[in-house]
Amino acid sequence: MNYSTQIDSEGFSILNNVFTENEIQNIISLIENKTADNPENNTFRKSQDLFAIRQFHKEIPETLPYIFNQKLQDIIETNFGKGYFITKSIYFDKPEKSNWFVAYHQDLTISVEKKIQTENFENWTVKQNQFAVQPPTEILQNNFTIRIHIDKTTKENGALKVINNSHSKGILRIEKLNFESEKETICEVEKGGIMIMKPLLFHASNKTTNNERRRVIHIEFSRQNLPNGLEWSEKTILQN
Repeated sequence: MNYSTQIDSEGFSILNNVFTENEIQNIISLIENKTADNPENNTFRKSQDLFAIRQFHKEIPETLPYIFNQKLQDIIETNFGKGYFITKSIYFDKPEKSNWFVAYHQDLTISVEKKIQTENFENWTVKQNQFAVQPPTEILQNNFTIRIHIDKTTKENGALKVINNSHSKGILRIEKLNFESEKETICEVEKGGIMIMKPLLFHASNKTTNNERRRVIHIEFSRQNLPNGLEWSEKTILQN
């Protein structure tokens, strides 16, 4: 299953039927068990509009054998090659009545273990004792994200909207995009499907309008070593 041409040209690709119903149910059970046991965990963020688990692959590592089934491993290797590792993961649960939306943006930061002033690494921030920084553009250009859809995702329950090919323009202020001439796609994905996207692709998410839940596992990948002693804070090597 080679979608690399589409990912390069459009900035994203949607692949359905990557996970079986049984694999999805196993992932859901592990998440529900963990969240029931740890309601006060500070890497969990819960509100009426959003429930999120940061560092998901470290918080619930038991999910990884189900997530990295043979199909997903083959997709990664066929489209990107070998040597990729996880650099960040987040579980998002957009509840049935969520009025939360996200405006168009690019994913411009990476998580690192500690702050080391380094040329072309800019806009340092710290959240939950974790440092984030905007790396040089070429690092972002060579990374990719996979979003695993635990629920059927449609425009009515907050599917991502993207601006096709916007990743090819580099880091850009949103005002520089001429929406009149750009192509926008609503990325509807079946339960058990995935969306692959490039970090520099402009993407957004609308409010939920159909009272249906939308759960997604967002995983970012790289195979690049960082300079000057900087280390990926969530780096996890994939085990076959």
